[in-house]
Amino acid sequence: MSIQTSKIKLSAVEKHFTSARGERQVAVSPLDLEIQSGEFVCLVGPSGCGKTTLINLMAGFEQPSAGSVTIDGRPVSGPDPDHIMIFQDYGLYPWRTVLGNVLFGLQAKGIPAGEARDRALATLELVGLRHAIDKHPHELSGGMKQRVAIARALAVEPSVLFMDEPFAALDAFTRYHLQDELLRLWQETRPTVVFVTHDLDEAIALGQRIVLMAPNPGRIQRVLEVSLPHPRERTRDDFAFFRRELFTEFHLVHQMALQEAEYSI
Repeated sequence: MSIQTSKIKLSAVEKHFTSARGERQVAVSPLDLEIQSGEFVCLVGPSGCGKTTLINLMAGFEQPSAGSVTIDGRPVSGPDPDHIMIFQDYGLYPWRTVLGNVLFGLQAKGIPAGEARDRALATLELVGLRHAIDKHPHELSGGMKQRVAIARALAVEPSVLFMDEPFAALDAFTRYHLQDELLRLWQETRPTVVFVTHDLDEAIALGQRIVLMAPNPGRIQRVLEVSLPHPRERTRDDFAFFRRELFTEFHLVHQMALQEAEYSI
């Protein structure tokens, strides 16, 4: 039996912004969250609930207004090459080939050229793009671009993979395929994954735990543990059970948001 260890810890974390009119706006109210090493956690919730703010705090792109964010017991003070973010817009360099894009992170880490090429090719083999190493991003489909982004992230062997709605712009078939690919790669390499999505089915298919957030201000409404083995079949009754649980809670969050909006008018 493996012993889980804490990887990411948020303690009494808050995030405030100041509007153009000088008003204080609370993006994330005080919250606590602990993510275990090698865990796959999904953040879901309606627009304005703080999902992206929360993942940016964990990735070091933003700093908390109060409280603390630590990874491996160390405060997160900025982005770290061991903690990689994958965005919805791929973030590929258009002047580099597929291989060149995957090599970039390895070169930045000072990996010797031969070793870097071997690792890049091996990772592209994992995501099924070995045949496309000489293509440029404009020659690729959206799904292929996202697979290059995933390969570039995995090539540097990060301990944490942050993903902010990475499949949102893709068609349903490509999205399902990449969900399966991501799960396979996660099971093989076992990084800690924090995955933001607005798709409840996607969260159930991927996450070991689902953190449902509510808006006004952003906060954790419920943490749901999905006790189903991977891969998860969307048509099964046990999948439908978690869908009902999440949809019921999501509907409650939506109603609360509407009521709060009415009171603020």
